[in-house]
Amino acid sequence: MIAAKAHAVIKKDVLSALRYRNGLLFAAFGPAAQIVAFYYLAQAIGPRFRPEGLSYFTFLLVGTGFYTFLVAGMHSFLRTIQESQQTGTLEVLMTTSTSPSVLLLLSALSSFGTGMAQLILYISGALLFIAPQIHATLVAAALILIVFLLSVAIAIAVGMFAAGLQVWMQKGSAALWLFGSSAWVLSGTMFPVGALPAPVRAISNLLPVTHALTAMRLAVLKGMSSVLQSEIIILLLFTLILVPLSIAFFSWTIRRARQYGTLSFY
Repeated sequence: MIAAKAHAVIKKDVLSALRYRNGLLFAAFGPAAQIVAFYYLAQAIGPRFRPEGLSYFTFLLVGTGFYTFLVAGMHSFLRTIQESQQTGTLEVLMTTSTSPSVLLLLSALSSFGTGMAQLILYISGALLFIAPQIHATLVAAALILIVFLLSVAIAIAVGMFAAGLQVWMQKGSAALWLFGSSAWVLSGTMFPVGALPAPVRAISNLLPVTHALTAMRLAVLKGMSSVLQSEIIILLLFTLILVPLSIAFFSWTIRRARQYGTLSFY
């Protein structure tokens, strides 16, 4: 049943995307421009700067590309709620037989798919530069998949929290902007976390995105290690805590909005 609903949602959004081909071209241009910009930035800084033992160009590619994908996934949940509020369809959608959290996840699938397509384009272009550094083994592929799935689960949880805040007090955008802006600086996208002052570094270690980026860099470029195992365990703990809490919080905000008649407020 859920699979049929997911297929219907994805089919609808694919057909809509095909009708607007110019948007697909712009989506492909963005990652290409970013790779070129990072290449020349790394050239300007020079080869001596090697954060976490990696070339700066590689550090930027993996960190920023994966971070952008995760944040876009988080925004997809918020955007789904906001669009439903603007069109006046949220109240109808949330009174169907499908649970609100499942319905939100299905509605955000296409946005995640778009982000995934951009990530694939980004990685394809990046491989031209970093292919010799990648540990291309079955174990490495399994590690990358594990880190990817755990990171996506965390992004879904954060997205649901933002969607719940939007339903509750119409402040989902502000909360997600604050989280994204803080994570951009603190999680090690552009520079290593070790460069931060000790108190700020402690805050950085509380962000799941920090561990997602660190784990993905290790999985892609260094393979199995005790540090990677620790990062995967931390990601798993974040997932086990945040996913149930986010589902419970979003369901609670929907019930509360129905009770007070504010479900369609925007």
